[in-house]
Amino acid sequence: MTERAQAPDKVIRIKAASKGNGLTTLLFGVVALTLGFTLLGLISQSFILVAIAFIALGIIAVVIGFFKIKEPDYSVILTEQGIHYQHRYGTWDIPWENLQRIDAPRVTRGIEQVDLCMVGFKIKEYSSFLANISQRLMTNTLMEQRPLLMQNMEANCNTGECAGSDLIEDQKFKLPNGKLLTGVQGMFANRMNKLRDRLGYDVYINEAELDRSVDEFVALVRALHENVKRID
Repeated sequence: MTERAQAPDKVIRIKAASKGNGLTTLLFGVVALTLGFTLLGLISQSFILVAIAFIALGIIAVVIGFFKIKEPDYSVILTEQGIHYQHRYGTWDIPWENLQRIDAPRVTRGIEQVDLCMVGFKIKEYSSFLANISQRLMTNTLMEQRPLLMQNMEANCNTGECAGSDLIEDQKFKLPNGKLLTGVQGMFANRMNKLRDRLGYDVYINEAELDRSVDEFVALVRALHENVKRID
């Protein structure tokens, strides 16, 4: 039985492609740093830039390797309950019953449809989704996904004059049940709502956080979602 046809009671773990080679990158950085500092004491002043270059390369590699290792072993876990997303700053969950749509967002540029290399999730209601996200993850997502705001800008923003203010979210958001969200939670809800209007989806995962193509991941989640609806 192929992975796409599995029943939703089979736990499927998705490992981020960006996490690969974390230990190798870290070790390479340590070696480059060691070599760089060693060269500083051995070579003449005319070649000191070579040693500095090794040190700079080592620092970059160590930082990249460190953050790769800090990432969770799996970025997405698909279970019979729904979709569980993991990040070093926190997690979020979308139960199958709260998932309305999943697809690969695309935008129109001229006469072409451009793939954003993202997975978009449209959810049915915000309240339960927002109740279980840490402020750290919301803050990080607000920063990381700012470029999405530049896609499909309204016609009255084509001069770019409103782009700056468009990056700042209102800190208050009222849910349909009348509950008022404030602070980071309110800002995140406003961002979700804005991205839904602009791109059609509320929550996004980058392709680099998957171990397969966006289209393959979308097909897998759709198949599991359909299985759940048939069982219900």
